[in-house]
This record gives sequence, C-alpha cells and structure tokens, in this order.
Amino acid sequence: MTAPLSGVRVLDLSQMLAGPFGSMILADLGAEVIKIEKPGEGDIGRGMPPHFFHGESVYFLSVNRNKKSMTLDLKAKEGLEIFYRLVKASDVVFDNFRPGVVEKLHIDHETLKKINPRILSCSVSGYGQTGPFKDRPAFDLIIQARGGIMSYTGEPGRMPVRMGAPMGDLAGGLYAAHGVMAALYQREKTGQGQRIDISLLDSQLSLQIYRGLYYLYAGEVAQPVGS
Repeated sequence: MTAPLSGVRVLDLSQMLAGPFGSMILADLGAEVIKIEKPGEGDIGRGMPPHFFHGESVYFLSVNRNKKSMTLDLKAKEGLEIFYRLVKASDVVFDNFRPGVVEKLHIDHETLKKINPRILSCSVSGYGQTGPFKDRPAFDLIIQARGGIMSYTGEPGRMPVRMGAPMGDLAGGLYAAHGVMAALYQREKTGQGQRIDISLLDSQLSLQIYRGLYYLYAGEVAQPVGS
C-alpha cells in the first residue's frame, strides 16, 4: 500500500525535539525526509544522555526514525549551492532556527520560492517569527509555564508542576506536521508554496481548550486539579 505522503521530499534542518518530532510524523506517513546536519557535529540531540544504543543517543533515535541524513555547511558558498539544488527538487524545507537565522543563511522563504515557487517553508520557534517575544529563547519548561497549563497541573494548594511529557515541544511538532500537510493540500489547488510559522507558545495555548474559554467567559482561573 502506498503511504499517504509518498513522493513528498522534506529537507529537515531542525534539531533536538520539537522540529524533529514534527518532521518524523511526515516521515512516518511516507515522506522522504532528508535530515541536513552541521558537518562534524550533527544534530545536538545526537549527544543527548543518558542512554546510547551502539553509540547512538536513544533520545535522538526516538524522534528521527525513517529519515535519511547528510551534512552540509550552509555558511559556505558550495554548501548553499548544493542546498539550492535540493530545494529545486523538494517540497518542504523544515527548520526550528531562531527567528532571523534563515534570512542570515539566505534560505528564507522569499529566497527559496524564487528557486522553486512550489516550496513550502515551515519554521518552528518559541514565540513565532513576529511579535515582541520573537527573539527570546524558549524551551519546553518555559513554554509550559507561559502557556498556562502548569497552573492547573499538580496537587491543590501546592506549586505548579511541569507535565511529565514535554508537551511544550511536542505540541509544536504536531501542529507543524498538520500545517505542512494542510499546505500540501492547498498547493494542489493553487500550485503555489507558502510559509508556515509555528509558535510553541501558540501550540501550547491551544491545548487549554475549555479551560481557556472558562476564563474568557466566566473569569475562572484554573487551579491545580490533582490526579
């Protein structure tokens, strides 16, 4: 049976968790995901302790299955030229750089769509590509706290508690995969690619669902609910 995303090629520039989790979903659905890593170092997640299987970080393996891998120096002229050739024959460029980095590397969507008008560019970041917080650093714990979900996780009368699963990162990866698939569907009708901007904070806020609406409607502030 043909996988749903068979024939789709993704150039994956992401590292660690949120980005690789999102691109892995695309790979699981049949996309050809080419993980492009920094020469001599690779994805930072490759060195994540505590467990290693035949020298490979188990953390890294958990979010990078079904992918191919290559190294490419995007700061070098030759590396950039190779990347542009790959873009011409690909469907998606996926990254989780800080806002502004793709522009510095000359791999922003405005540049890439001149090479391939059908290319989709998906960026995952803490607070999105615009707004007052866009340049602030973010990781799972910060996103869980700012997203409000920690305020009702834990036992009543005690301090807020981080969720055991890194939902700040994982929610962003899930929405990124959904965004890419929706953009691929729309491209079938328009023939044009587009930019997909995924904010981890926005993704975490969306998980509030009825708790968020309880506050907006009735001013009810969520409290720890225990187990």
